[in-house]
Amino acid sequence: MREQQAGLRRARRLGIGAVVVLALAGTNGPWLYRFGAERYHRYEIDRPGYKAANGHWDVVEFPEEYRQDTIHAVLLHTGKVLLVAGSGNNQANFDAKRFDSRVWDPVRGTVEKVPTPDDLFCTGHTQLADGSILIAGGTKRYEKLKGDVTKAGGLMIVHNENPDKPITLPAGTRFTGKTNGRTFVSKDPVLVPRAKKNFDGATGRFLGNTPGLGRIYVEALASGTAYETGTQDNYRVRGLTGADARNTYGIAQKLALDKKDFQGIRDTYEFDPVAERYIRVDPMHEARWYPTLTTLGDGRVLGVSGLDDIGQLVPGKNEIFDPRTRKWTYTPRIRQFPTYPALFLMEDGRIFYSGSNAGYGPDDTGRDPGVWDVASNRFTEVPGMSDANMLETSGTVLLPPAQDERYLVIGGGGVGESGLSSERTRLVDLKAANPRFTDGPSLGKGTRYPQSSILPDDSVLVSGGSEDYRGRGDSDILQARLYDPGTNTFRRVADPLVGRDYHAGSLLLPDGRVMFFGSDPLYGDKANTRPGSFEQRIEIYTPPYLYRDSRPTLSGGPRTVARGASATFTSRHAATIRKARLIRPSASTHVTDVDQRSIALDFRTSGDKVTVTVPGNRNLVQSGWYMLFVVDDRGTPSTARWVRVP
Repeated sequence: MREQQAGLRRARRLGIGAVVVLALAGTNGPWLYRFGAERYHRYEIDRPGYKAANGHWDVVEFPEEYRQDTIHAVLLHTGKVLLVAGSGNNQANFDAKRFDSRVWDPVRGTVEKVPTPDDLFCTGHTQLADGSILIAGGTKRYEKLKGDVTKAGGLMIVHNENPDKPITLPAGTRFTGKTNGRTFVSKDPVLVPRAKKNFDGATGRFLGNTPGLGRIYVEALASGTAYETGTQDNYRVRGLTGADARNTYGIAQKLALDKKDFQGIRDTYEFDPVAERYIRVDPMHEARWYPTLTTLGDGRVLGVSGLDDIGQLVPGKNEIFDPRTRKWTYTPRIRQFPTYPALFLMEDGRIFYSGSNAGYGPDDTGRDPGVWDVASNRFTEVPGMSDANMLETSGTVLLPPAQDERYLVIGGGGVGESGLSSERTRLVDLKAANPRFTDGPSLGKGTRYPQSSILPDDSVLVSGGSEDYRGRGDSDILQARLYDPGTNTFRRVADPLVGRDYHAGSLLLPDGRVMFFGSDPLYGDKANTRPGSFEQRIEIYTPPYLYRDSRPTLSGGPRTVARGASATFTSRHAATIRKARLIRPSASTHVTDVDQRSIALDFRTSGDKVTVTVPGNRNLVQSGWYMLFVVDDRGTPSTARWVRVP
């Protein structure tokens, strides 16, 4: 009797469920269809056969107290990932001085908080030879949009005509216009160098002085349009007397209630990946927000571009960091680029600029791609770029193997908040007799902010981005492709689960998977009426090669291998090995990752031994830590062995 009653209760539940389903089908058929379609799609993408052909995506969500708005990600030689938010593009965090970093262990699944000494939001970073991470620049002040600015202000150029001494003006110095009579006050101290004496090279005759110049941000003493100026004026420096008053003055153009851009900082740190802490070193000469750091062949680091401490594009004054002295020096000559320019070290020691950048700066200066000799300052343009007016927010990758010096420029958009976006990819071979860009395969949609990571099998994973500026109009692109450099073709693979646009990036992990982070959409709906929210989840893509029944092993061997030297490792699958690759770990932000490169190694096998040889060119193989992968005859990579090239 109980069994009959239990069966009756089950039947009733099923009957009620059927009624509910029928009711939903009658009143909300499309919803039911979508529900069923989504469940079927989930079933389909979870099938082993689908994963083996297309790979698979998984979402990682930290416990709430460890979540942050990650802007930067750097793979450490410990196998962990440094995630940097700073203030995370959040004015409230900035005002409260809440600056965040995390160290995440993707193997153990642990995450730790790291005390963060400055606002490293929109800093620059690169790998150093000893495995520490150089981090330079960040945020001094958030932007203020027109309408939010209450006090007229702008750039004041302070002149010092005294050739005998520099002069320092403290914060709070007042400048009064000789014609307009308006007074403005400086927000920071400024050191104005002494004037330079000029002489005729042939006769030695004195030709006069060139004033020393200092740049400072000033604003009106009070709010309102009455304090705006419309034209250039000379400004008397209040509080100076005698020779200082005669020799020191300011010149400013329009001082108005216009938008005020972000301001950068000079602060520089080395992040110790073992101690997991920031170590302060000497600051840069120029404040920088949105700078690019590119490691040179001798281990020094080139720092380029960025917005300075008054919100102006650094006027072409680039500098070099020496890890031995931990000090910065200016390059001998000036060259200007937009912010976060994609600058790659070439085998001959010159720098390739692909044209990719993150915006900020004149639309007619420093935007053409080319090859830059830093020492002579000679710049040779590379022609043929399609959609050349849409290189902001494009991505660039040095295609594997790095020895070929072939680059792929991916997508991009118009200057500033333009709705333009490019579906093109552009390929250039710098070893050709006359390098010239040609179009590669189409992305199918105009794509800003594409994320790209080199894989050990020589393919390149390209994913995400948005069709419009910062994902406007709900335009995130939930697509991923594998690019084959050998055939110059894309192949669609599994679609990502999370949209990624502005402030997003990706990096290769030592186990061959790819991590994706960030996304900062302007709006949260298609109608652009609801503010967007920062994407704090991480997503991991497991490529098809990790769904095969086995992968080659790699163990033993030395931890250090010199350039030009060989080293022997053990593999149970040595006879099947077809490639050996040395991959430099990524330092990624704003679709800019000039660190990642994959170097082909000569190798030989004997029994269960694999002997690899590192190329001798220091511009190809910069000093530092690398992931060593071997790849078998099916294209399946080993887990990486970490090796250091001194």
